[in-house]
Amino acid sequence: MTQRSGLALAVLSLLTEEPMHPYRMQQLIRERGKDDVVNVGQRSQLYKTIDRLARDGLIVEHATERETARPERTLYTVTDAGRETAEEWTREMLAVPRPEFPEFVVGLAHLPQLTPADAAAAVESRLDTLRRRLAGARASHEAVAGLLPRVLLVELDYTIAMLEAETSWVAALVDDVRGGRLTWNREELLRLTSHSGLASPDRP
Repeated sequence: MTQRSGLALAVLSLLTEEPMHPYRMQQLIRERGKDDVVNVGQRSQLYKTIDRLARDGLIVEHATERETARPERTLYTVTDAGRETAEEWTREMLAVPRPEFPEFVVGLAHLPQLTPADAAAAVESRLDTLRRRLAGARASHEAVAGLLPRVLLVELDYTIAMLEAETSWVAALVDDVRGGRLTWNREELLRLTSHSGLASPDRP
C-alpha cells in the first residue's frame, strides 16, 4: 500500500489531466497556488514521491522529450490503479479527520517555559504574521473570484476561514496575557504540580 500524502495526491491528480514531467508538475502546483497546501519546496522530495508511485504501479513512464539545450525529461502518466487511488485518498482526506500535531499547539502546551511577557511577545509576532497571511489570502481570492469556478477555490475559502479564526483567537490570547487575565509563575506551578501529583511543566 502506497503511503498517502498531499504531494502524492497532487501528482496523481495532475497526471489525470495529461502526461507531464516532474518540472511541469512542480510548476503547475505553484502557478495554481497549491503550494500553500502541498509542500513542493524541494525538488528531491517530488522525485522521491514520483519514484514511490511508479514503484507501486500508480504511475508509469509515458515518453521522453528533449528540448534544445535542456536535458532529456521523462513524462509520466497515471494508471487505472492510480486514478482509483487518487479518488480513494481524496474521499478519505475529506471524510476522516487524522490526528495532527501542529507546533503552535505544542508551544501553547508549554507556555510556562516562558514568562508571560516573553510569551506575549512571541504570540504578538505570530499575530502579525497571521494578519499578513490573511490579507494576502483575501487579496488572492478577490483577484480570481468570478474568474474561476468555486470548486477550484474551496481550499482558499477554507484557508481564509481558518486564518480568520486563528487571528481572532490569538489576538484575544495576547490581550488576556497583556491584561493580566492570563498569567503564571513557573516556580508556583512547579510547587503546585509537585504537591498535587499532576504532571509538572517541562524543565529546561
